[in-house]
Amino acid sequence: MSEVVLSCRNLKKTYLGPAPVHVLLGVDFEVRAGERVAIMGRSGSGKSTLLHLLGGLDAPSEGTVVLQGRALNDMTETARGQSRNIALGFVYQFHHLLPEFTAEENVAMPLFIRRMERGAALARARAVLAELGLSKRQEHLPSELSGGERQRCAFARAMVTAPACVLADEPTGNLDTQTADEVFEAMVRLSDSRGTAFVLVTHDAALAARAGRVLELSLGALRPAGPRTKP
Repeated sequence: MSEVVLSCRNLKKTYLGPAPVHVLLGVDFEVRAGERVAIMGRSGSGKSTLLHLLGGLDAPSEGTVVLQGRALNDMTETARGQSRNIALGFVYQFHHLLPEFTAEENVAMPLFIRRMERGAALARARAVLAELGLSKRQEHLPSELSGGERQRCAFARAMVTAPACVLADEPTGNLDTQTADEVFEAMVRLSDSRGTAFVLVTHDAALAARAGRVLELSLGALRPAGPRTKP
């Protein structure tokens, strides 16, 4: 059985205020190397909050997140940032490409942050873009790319560091059905070729069904998704 690359135990999150909001009520979760997991749930159920906690972008009220055997809670902020850069990739609904940089420069950005030599970083970026069918677009600016091409660039940027796991928050939510399907297929190809785990938050039941495992976040708890009736 493949190793667990990311997990959480008894994860809780409460937003304090005049009326505290209890978003997560003790979530247990793990994803193994190469596994694809889809997390579904209604708007406001806490899906993005869970993803932010798993990625070390926010601190839980209680519980522990473990990335490749190390508890994020026990790390300094600097160490957490280094672990994220090494072991995790992030993709969001909006591509967040930097408009003044080319596709290959955007994809290489995490490697520049690591202070990798520019030529080597760009060569690695081009290789990932080629896997996604974007070799001819690597020198184009984001404004010169289609929506699907920009999102594939975002996937390439998430994958360029060869992370153990990619956390994707509604990565196809801003695309039409055909383009979303193409982007998802690109994700699957990279996952299969590199053994990268994916945790995918989505509202799209058809897309979620193509993941290896589908979970549903409801009332602060994460459970296996039940069968869905057709409308």
